Amino acid sequence: MARVTVEDCIDKVENRFELVLLASHRARMISSGSPITIDRDNDKNPVVALREIADETVIPEDLKEEFIHSLQKFVEVDEPEPETVPMIAASSEDDDSIQFDRMSEEELLKGLEGLVPPDKEEED
Repeated sequence: MARVTVEDCIDKVENRFELVLLASHRARMISSGSPITIDRDNDKNPVVALREIADETVIPEDLKEEFIHSLQKFVEVDEPEPETVPMIAASSEDDDSIQFDRMSEEELLKGLEGLVPPDKEEED
């Protein structure tokens, strides 16, 4: 039985930490029923996963994408923004009732000065 070493896999995945993550993810996939791409030869799942990476029967980039996807709790879906719909088209006869749109800041302040606070209204 041939031993799989990190040196067999390091030319496929340069980062050793990433290699361990990908191999462990692949071993979990095999445990959950994913078909293997090489002969098992009475090896355990982590060894089979490393042999698959070394023999290039699985693509490390695909494993990386599957690993990232397995860790995501919330997948954001890009949906188109709802189009802005005008509230109500103002006709020429409604121009008198919609004065606040054309009110200047000074007119607004004068209008606010004329308001009576609620607590003073109760006392009167």
